[in-house]
Amino acid sequence: MEMKKRISLELRNRTPAEVAELVVDNCRSSDGEIEGLTDEFKELEFLSMVNVGLTSLAKLPTLPKLRKLELSDNNILGSLETLAEKCANLTYLNLSGNKIKELSTLEALQNLKNLKSLDLFNCEITTLEDYRESIFELLPQVTYLDGFDAEDNEAPDSEADDDDDDEDGEEGAGQLGDYEEEEEDEEGSEGGEVGLSYLMKEDIQEADVRGEKRKRDAEDEGEDDDEDDD
Repeated sequence: MEMKKRISLELRNRTPAEVAELVVDNCRSSDGEIEGLTDEFKELEFLSMVNVGLTSLAKLPTLPKLRKLELSDNNILGSLETLAEKCANLTYLNLSGNKIKELSTLEALQNLKNLKSLDLFNCEITTLEDYRESIFELLPQVTYLDGFDAEDNEAPDSEADDDDDDEDGEEGAGQLGDYEEEEEDEEGSEGGEVGLSYLMKEDIQEADVRGEKRKRDAEDEGEDDDEDDD
């Protein structure tokens, strides 16, 4: 699907100004350029364009509120100065799996003063000697590179925490459902036991009645024998 059409579908009867998050992963861009994204998306805070065949960011519109940008698995070589010009408030940038080779390509990111997390995993630049030290020196505002800080401490993943909360909620719901099912099973089993006890009680009562009847019959026969003897 073409990027322009995909963006139109993702609007879902909203105006561009009402969209805070936009994901157009795995669609197709013509000539490696961004299409269908305009300055009207002024409230956009999260944009994901993973694996869409981008080679250039030249047509990226001005997105003043954009904080998180996913551009992994494209063919971007450079022209990163556009990011500083159009998305000045970026705090997270994922460029993993692109064609970035030289440190000089990243110099343009120095103007992203709020950039805290940068991902270059699987880019050729990661093979350079002293790669991590060089990036932290070049971009001192960056705290996390490829998910780790300069001391190799892993970046906190707020999304993972959210997922854990969701999973906990689902598990809690499941546990509640299981508990309700167990209660129903217990009630059912109790009902079965009551029914069984009731039937057993009836059988015992019938047996007692039969026993009493046989006893009376025997006594009657004994009285008849005594009368005969007389």
